[in-house]
Amino acid sequence: MKLTRRESKNRRHLRVRGKVSGSPERPRLAVFRSNEHIYAQVIDDTQHQTLVAASTVEPELKSNLASGANCDASAQVGKLIAVRSLEKGITKVVFDRGGNLYHGRIKALAEAAREAGLDF
Repeated sequence: MKLTRRESKNRRHLRVRGKVSGSPERPRLAVFRSNEHIYAQVIDDTQHQTLVAASTVEPELKSNLASGANCDASAQVGKLIAVRSLEKGITKVVFDRGGNLYHGRIKALAEAAREAGLDF
C-alpha cells in the first residue's frame, strides 16, 4: 500500500521527534513550512517554552519580501532566528526539520542560520 505525501511527512516527523529533543543547553530549532510562509522557533522542551521565534508573517520581513514561500524568504528567516538566538545567548541548537525533506526552503533556512552564527 502506497502512502500519501501527508502520511509520509507525518511518519518522518514522528521519527525525527523521537530522536530530537531540546534542552536548556541545546534547544530545538523547529521549522514549519506552509504553502505561503515559513516559521522557525527555538524551543526548550524541558520547560515547554518557546525562547525565540521568527517567520515571514512578521511586518519587518513581510515588507521586504516579494513572497514568503521561496528560498530567499527562508534565508531571511534563518538569519533573523540566528540573530535573535545569539542575542539571548543561545549558540547551539538541535535542528528539527518537522518531517520535511532537507531540501529547498528548509535547507536555505538552515544554511542561513549556520552562516549567521548558530551551531548545529
